[in-house]
Order: sequence, then C-alpha cells, then structure tokens
Amino acid sequence: MSVTIYHNPKCETSRNALAFIRERNITPTVIEYLRTPLDKAALKALIATLGVSAKDIVRWKEKETVAKAGIGESDSEAALIEAMAAHPILLNRPIVITPKGAKLCRPSETVKELL
Repeated sequence: MSVTIYHNPKCETSRNALAFIRERNITPTVIEYLRTPLDKAALKALIATLGVSAKDIVRWKEKETVAKAGIGESDSEAALIEAMAAHPILLNRPIVITPKGAKLCRPSETVKELL
C-alpha cells in the first residue's frame, strides 16, 4: 500500500500516526515538511487532495506564528496558503494520504481509517 505522511517528528500526534502505519508493516513516504517546506503550488495540490479549505489545515495553535503571519480564519485561501508557504510550522499535521483517501489525522488513531 502506498502511504504518504506529512510529518513533524517533534509532534507526538504525528509520531503516533507514523507508528500506527509502521505497525502494519507499511513503509510510508515521510515528508518532513519543516525540512523541505511545501511551496504554494504543493500546498494547493495538498488542499485539493484533502478536499478541504486552507483554513482547515492551518495550525491555529501556533498563535505567535499566526500573529507574525498576520492571518485569521476569515482570510482568503491565497493568504492562508501564502502564510503556510512562508511559515511551514503553520501546516497542521499529520496529514496522511493512502489509496483509501487523505485526511488530517488528529487524533492520531484516525489514521487507521486510511489503512
């Protein structure tokens, strides 16, 4: 099974989702998006794959970075995508993509629905 995870190794939820995947003897493609940030085109494609709006995958808990980026939930898709491209920590995680679908796996156990 082809599995891709957008992963932050410092995030417990992301680590747990990755562990659930590996426990099923699946070797996923791991994209550490803080090391290799997604550009605007990649973010747009990811949002389209998820079938959500940009505001649904912004990590609003990163209040300091949200403030630094100058964004709010009512901002345009373009503004939110621009902010996530400029500040990769604003991309919520983990995002998992499999042949069964794609979703933001919070809580981490929801990854099981995709495996």
